[in-house]
Amino acid sequence: MTEAPTGTGDADDNAAREAVERERAELRQFIKGLDPHDIKSGDWFSKLVAQALSSYTAKVDWQYFQEKYKGVPADGIVEQRITMASRYAALEGGLSAGAYSAAVAATIGSGGGASPLTLPAAGVTLMVDLTYITQLQLRLAYDISVLYRVPLDLSDPDDMWKLIRVAFTIKGGELAREGVTKAVPFVVRPLIKKFYSKTVLTAAKGLPIVGKHLLQRNVIKVGIPLVGIPLTVVLNRYTTLVAGRHARAVLRNEARVIELAVRLSTGSQYPQLMLWVAWLVITADNKIGDDETLLMKHLVRIVRDLHGVVDEELANVVDIDPDDVWKRLDAEPGDLTELLDVANRVATVDGDLTAREKEVIAELHDRCRRH
Repeated sequence: MTEAPTGTGDADDNAAREAVERERAELRQFIKGLDPHDIKSGDWFSKLVAQALSSYTAKVDWQYFQEKYKGVPADGIVEQRITMASRYAALEGGLSAGAYSAAVAATIGSGGGASPLTLPAAGVTLMVDLTYITQLQLRLAYDISVLYRVPLDLSDPDDMWKLIRVAFTIKGGELAREGVTKAVPFVVRPLIKKFYSKTVLTAAKGLPIVGKHLLQRNVIKVGIPLVGIPLTVVLNRYTTLVAGRHARAVLRNEARVIELAVRLSTGSQYPQLMLWVAWLVITADNKIGDDETLLMKHLVRIVRDLHGVVDEELANVVDIDPDDVWKRLDAEPGDLTELLDVANRVATVDGDLTAREKEVIAELHDRCRRH
C-alpha cells in the first residue's frame, strides 16, 4: 500500500491524504484503460490483480519490514498495517463519496434523469473507490502473509486464490459475517452486516467472478446520495478492518502450524517414520480438519527440504493400515520416544484429543516402550 511519511497531527493527516490522492490518480488512469465489458464481466479484477501485485511484491518482502519496523514483533507490525490500511480506506471513502455526490447533484440540477450508476462521472468514482479498496486489501493480506512467513508463490494459481480468499473474506460468507460483530463498534454493525450479507461467494475460482462479486458489494456504499459520504467513510474503514483481522487470523494460524511442522521436523531422527505416524494420527477419527491438512502439507515439504526424504509409498496410500505403521516402528532399533511427542502435537493441532486419537497414541506409547 502507498505510505505517507510518519509524522504528527495535521502534517501526518495531510501526508496521508496526499498519498491516497496520488494512488487514486494512478487508478483513474488504470480505469481509463478499461472498457464497459471489463467492468460488467468482472475482468477488471484480473487486470487490477496483475497491476497491484507485480511491482509491489518485488519490493515488499521480510527484509523490507525488518528495516521499516526494527525490533517490532510480527504481531505488532501486523496490527500497525491493519490500522494504517483502515485509516487510508476511510480517507479514500470520503474523497470518493464526496465526488460521487457532487456528480449526482450536478446531473439532478441539469434535469438529468439517469440512474446514478450509469452516470459517467459517478461510474468512474465508483470504480476508483472499488479499485482502491480492492488493491489496498489485497496488498494488506500480502503484507500479513510476508510478516507471518507464510510462503505464497503468486505464480501458483492455488496460492493466488488463497491470497484472494483471505483478502476478501471469501469463505461462504459466514466467517466474515461472524467476525465483523467483534471488530466494529456496536452502532456500525448493522451497516457492516448488510455489506457482507448482500452476496456470498464460495468456491468459484474465476477471477472475473470475484470481480463481479466485489462490484456488487461496493455499490451499497455509494448508492445513497447525500448520506453517502459518512456511510462510505464508515464502511471503507471497517470493512478494511474486518478484512485485515480476517487475514491476520487465517495467516497467523497457518504460521502457527508451520512453526510446529518445523519444530517436529528439524530435530527428528526418523523423519520418514514421523510422516507415517503423523498421517496415522490425523486419519485416526476419519475426519481430516483444515489445520491437520495444513500440518501434513508443511511436514512433507519441510522433511523433503531438510532431510531429502520423499515417500512415494505414503503419497499413494488411500486407507492407511495401522499394522503397516506398527511394522515400520518394530523394524527400527533405536529410541522412538520422539514419535510420542510427534503424535501428541499432531493430534492437538486442531483442538482436544478425540477418543480414537487417544487409542492410537496409547498403542504407540506401548510399542515405543518395548524398544
